[in-house]
Amino acid sequence: MKNFGYSMLWFWIAYIIVTNIGVLHTIFNIKVLHMKSMKESPGMGEGYEKTKPWHPLYNVVIFPIFAYLYLHGLEIVTLTEVMATSLIWGTITVVFDLFGWVLIKHPWSLTFREFYIDYQPWITLIYITIYASPFIAYGFMRI
Repeated sequence: MKNFGYSMLWFWIAYIIVTNIGVLHTIFNIKVLHMKSMKESPGMGEGYEKTKPWHPLYNVVIFPIFAYLYLHGLEIVTLTEVMATSLIWGTITVVFDLFGWVLIKHPWSLTFREFYIDYQPWITLIYITIYASPFIAYGFMRI
């Protein structure tokens, strides 16, 4: 990878934006649409459950944009760089999600089952999207 720090800057900006969109969507559902929260219904609550199908869509829009910004900033973009970015971004997401959403307990944390089984097919689609985002960006750069 030619510029790991620059890559991480764009990755973490994308990750934070996507996470905040998901949280804000859940809050909107609860406060504005009056859906049940996790305190009022089983699991993470109706407000969160209704956002799940949207999660891959947030990622398929946001991550390719930031992959494009990273790749566009390089002098030369090679397929090797695209593959390295894909592997690093996707793997960091999988590992960070394990710690941030499952292992470290907080009000919105999930159990292993809730995150990796009950969250199907959404979590798999999210990971595929993040691994694919540098390739999507590279495709747009080639047009």
